[in-house]
Amino acid sequence: MMKNQKSILICNCEGTINLDSAALTKALDLDTPLKINTQLCRSQIEVFENELKNSTSLLVGCTQEAPMFLETAESCATTKADLHFTNIRERAGWTKSKNPNLNAKIAALIKEATIEIPSTPSVSMKSNGELVILADGDEGLEAAQYVKERLNVTIILSGMEEVSPPNIMDVPIFRGDIKTAIGVLGSFKLEVNNYSPTIPASKSKLEFENSIQSGSIDCDLILDLRKNLPLFTQHEFRDGYLKPESGNQIALFKALLKVTNLIGEFEKPRYINYEPNLCAHARNEISGCNLCIDHCPVAAITSDGEKVKFDPFICGGCGSCSNVCPTGAAKYDVPAGESLTMRIRTLINHYLKKEGTNPIILFHDTNWGEKILSILAREIDGLPTNILPLAVNSLPQIGLESILSASVYGAEHIVYLCSPLKKDDKAIIEKQGTYAKVIFDGLGYGADRLSIVDDNDPEIISEFLWNIDPKPGMPNSDFMPKGRKRSIMSLALNSLHKHAPEPVDMIELPIGAPFGTVELNSEDCTLCLSCVGACPTGALKANNDKPQLSFSEMACVQCGLCKNTCPESVITLSPRISFLDDAMTPRILKEETPFNCVKCGKPFGTLSTIEKMLHKLKEHPMFQDDKAMNRLKMCDDCRIISMTEDIVHPMAVGKVPIPRTTDDYLREREELRRKAKEDMVSKGIITSDSEG
Repeated sequence: MMKNQKSILICNCEGTINLDSAALTKALDLDTPLKINTQLCRSQIEVFENELKNSTSLLVGCTQEAPMFLETAESCATTKADLHFTNIRERAGWTKSKNPNLNAKIAALIKEATIEIPSTPSVSMKSNGELVILADGDEGLEAAQYVKERLNVTIILSGMEEVSPPNIMDVPIFRGDIKTAIGVLGSFKLEVNNYSPTIPASKSKLEFENSIQSGSIDCDLILDLRKNLPLFTQHEFRDGYLKPESGNQIALFKALLKVTNLIGEFEKPRYINYEPNLCAHARNEISGCNLCIDHCPVAAITSDGEKVKFDPFICGGCGSCSNVCPTGAAKYDVPAGESLTMRIRTLINHYLKKEGTNPIILFHDTNWGEKILSILAREIDGLPTNILPLAVNSLPQIGLESILSASVYGAEHIVYLCSPLKKDDKAIIEKQGTYAKVIFDGLGYGADRLSIVDDNDPEIISEFLWNIDPKPGMPNSDFMPKGRKRSIMSLALNSLHKHAPEPVDMIELPIGAPFGTVELNSEDCTLCLSCVGACPTGALKANNDKPQLSFSEMACVQCGLCKNTCPESVITLSPRISFLDDAMTPRILKEETPFNCVKCGKPFGTLSTIEKMLHKLKEHPMFQDDKAMNRLKMCDDCRIISMTEDIVHPMAVGKVPIPRTTDDYLREREELRRKAKEDMVSKGIITSDSEG
């Protein structure tokens, strides 16, 4: 039973899932009937073992028992099968719904799981187990006792609490105030003020030397037990920094267990694929787009001149930068390539192809979202059979291009299942959702096609999901996701417009949207073309053959670099989406008659520019004669030649003196001696044969 070169094994989990072999065989386009197992993980484990021996790639429709299946696979010496797992129980099978969509949904989930996803690039981090414990009092010493056998511990006490001296000083203890902290797992650096060691003779309480110092300490790991604010914003994303909730013993022991395992080399995904040629950050020291920098919660992105710099070691993989980047220069790479859009496409298309109705896509993360889906399936009513869940690493990676693509493929509603603790994530999602709603409403699909659920109560979440009112009318179209963000959005927008109930020519968008046009005050524009050099996407272009400025609207991301660069301040931005033909092709904003050099005839500027320059300089003292004014009408080469040919010009210095050398001075001295001797001979003072 092969699908995309994968063997498929599914199980009805002891009859708790209503699986129809004939219907699933048809839905999966299989040549042989799909066998429905009842207890694949226990009594029918030999079915799994036999399939391992006869397959090169095997997909098992269960994730709960994945550890057991992997252990079984390791014990089978002859197997070479590549194992994959997908959850059809909590995501589909355990539901109160009797809707016939179930088989189409399960088939779509299995089909999506067969997609080959390229591996994500990674970076390496190494920890040697150097741990600094920051504490206010005794809790730091107590924590050190649990980890000192595996880690090299240093304690820094920053509070004024009295601390009882340990009987054995088996870990170094200092007092100090943390001034700054930088770094990640394996390379932290702490700057410490009021730094002093303990006094060995401390009796009833720890005392410290009076020689207060300032210094720094390097470490691999930090366990922060202080009641202070975290050392890092969004500290949960900082690898190697652990700050359990104060007073929560369970959280403390989880942190201690985790920190003892943070020794060795670790691979971390390089979450962001950055293409600097697409970046609209800055040009010529003029700022354009700072969205990724402004939205990064861990300060992993910094300005690097005209581009930005991503620190993959600090990056926590939240996906905010990818979500807000207008050009697609920052692309979330987990999963790599076009895998995310391919998963969306496969899930919805296959569901509809197999006669599924009213598809709703549910985006959720692999942490909070997975837990909620499990609770819904085990404790409440499960998911409606028309809701297609799709797990992602981080919800903000689902940007506008994913929303539009899902809608083009046929999703009638899109739901984000967001953790109530991640307010920043919700704000970013809402911003992109606002643009999507304006587009949907403008094209006649209706704005009520996207929702965010962030409640803490599974009952409320369940009630919301079961009460979504399906709204047919989405395109159910198709396109292959090729290229980066702008390419995918362009394909999706064209398809949405093509099938729209109200295919309007133009939709006005809120300020900040990544689409729009530029308005040019052509009367004051001198065609200096500064805007062309500043435009990062090539939306503004010059013509090498004549003075001309053209604009391609679909390439514009409204970064504002052209506006900020323009010396005449004649450019304004107007966010919108235009579906007219001239938005897809360059349109001329301004062109002029070229001005030809009065000496050689070569075009070197525009007529309006030269005329404006002549008008402004006609009263200037340096341009009061005809020759000087005439030079303003020449190209750069002819202007220089004219200046050098003119007898009177600012660069004139007269005759250049010949440099004098030592020989010149010696020759003049001998000449003076000769004349003096002749004079003395003529006066009879000496004879002609006298020396000297």
